[in-house]
Amino acid sequence: MIPVLHRFWLEDGGQDIAEYAVMLATILILVIGTIRLIGQHANTAFSNVASALQ
Repeated sequence: MIPVLHRFWLEDGGQDIAEYAVMLATILILVIGTIRLIGQHANTAFSNVASALQ
């Protein structure tokens, strides 16, 4: 049991996957926040244009 735990402690293959998962989550949060912000402003702009055309 000790050799298995020692080998598990020394392996760093899973560390790369965790780092990529954190980077992906950060990028997704930024993209979703940007889309929501742009979406709200775009909705307001389209509403103003529609009101002006009527």
